[in-house]
Amino acid sequence: MKVAMIGLGMVSGTFADAIQNCKGVDLSLVYARSAESRTRFLAKWPDLGAAEAVSIAEIAASDVDFVLLTTPPNARQDIVEELVAAGKPILMEKPIERTLDAAVKLVETCETADVPLGIMLQHRARPVVKDLRALLPQLGALRMAEVNVPWWRPQAYYDEPGRGSYARDGGGVMISQAIHTMDLMLSLTGPVTEVTAMNATTGLHNMESEDFMCAGLRFENDAVGQLFATTASFPGKGETITLHFAQGSTHLEAGQLQINWHDGRSETIGQAASSGAGADPMAFSSDWHRFVIEDFAEGLSQGRPPMISGRSALAVHRLIAALEASGTSGQRVSVSK
Repeated sequence: MKVAMIGLGMVSGTFADAIQNCKGVDLSLVYARSAESRTRFLAKWPDLGAAEAVSIAEIAASDVDFVLLTTPPNARQDIVEELVAAGKPILMEKPIERTLDAAVKLVETCETADVPLGIMLQHRARPVVKDLRALLPQLGALRMAEVNVPWWRPQAYYDEPGRGSYARDGGGVMISQAIHTMDLMLSLTGPVTEVTAMNATTGLHNMESEDFMCAGLRFENDAVGQLFATTASFPGKGETITLHFAQGSTHLEAGQLQINWHDGRSETIGQAASSGAGADPMAFSSDWHRFVIEDFAEGLSQGRPPMISGRSALAVHRLIAALEASGTSGQRVSVSK
């Protein structure tokens, strides 16, 4: 399949590396508002054989099969509307948009026109996650969850204009970093119904939004949990999801899964992997991106929804909105459905 990529910022290199190793997917066109960015990207990735597009309209009118959209979230709605009008399926970098209302609007724009929309929440594509899902029926009911994202970003990261702002990014650590881990958690645990949160900006960063969040969670099945996320934990450690079930506990850390059964058995699946927890936010493998891109392409050819649809990704946006509201009010807040 031929694909185009719109947005050639920091994450575009990960997409390019993923496409370089994809089966049956070729990068045909690339576009960014800056001609210099386009030239620099094509010079860095000559083996991809992509050509420069000079406008969104050119991509919309082209013969590409789908579009990778990696712009900041504040630049997406108009682009999505133009691509949807041309019937181009879209696989988009997280988050969907800056606010829950804007995310819902964008998803509904695609659904109304019956145009497939996928979201790059690639942590769901980890191979060990498939193993964990297969074990869930044996583990029994969820009783408690511990979720930790102790990441680090230097001040230089937030010195880029707009980064960590509500106008461009929609917030801080929750919507830009911890969104991956929270989305993966929800895909394993089911919905959170209410939260009690505290959000703050530590003295380690000068930024508009939060670099620290901790919360208590109540799940739909009445299980409880705690969630901690920050970009102020130097030098940064990998995120973890520990789930306690009726028959045993599981500990997921990057690419490795450990299972401890109440009957004394234990097993470890997978290998340790980096996920960009430290000063270099791009210090991770592009394999999970590749899995999502290949799945999206296969879904289009088979006429099925993608692994991570826009509709399914709204769940983590609802959770983030509730965490923001609770952190602001100091009250327990219900998560919208």
